[in-house]
Amino acid sequence: MPPDSALAGIIRVEVAYARPDRQWLLALDLQQGSTARDALLLSGLLAECPELQIGEPVLGVWSRKVAPDVALEAGDRLEVYRPLVADPKTARRHRAARQRNDRRRAAT
Repeated sequence: MPPDSALAGIIRVEVAYARPDRQWLLALDLQQGSTARDALLLSGLLAECPELQIGEPVLGVWSRKVAPDVALEAGDRLEVYRPLVADPKTARRHRAARQRNDRRRAAT
């Protein structure tokens, strides 16, 4: 049987965000049918983390990317992802090139 809050049309979700220096894990009670965008706005993270105000934040529920207008369900964990600093493929190519150069220098 669902908890009383679910019967009243209220769901509990978590909103998670992490920076290198700090993490947030916030529990929110929302109206059933609330979206990922609603949870993000109500969490207060946009006001506390200015980097999230640039463009549309990338959101996920339990590590699966979702659109901001997706409806959340009770027990969901909304994850707010930081923008990538560098393209992972480009970064890997640069690391591989540096390692090759390091090996060549060490061999001479």
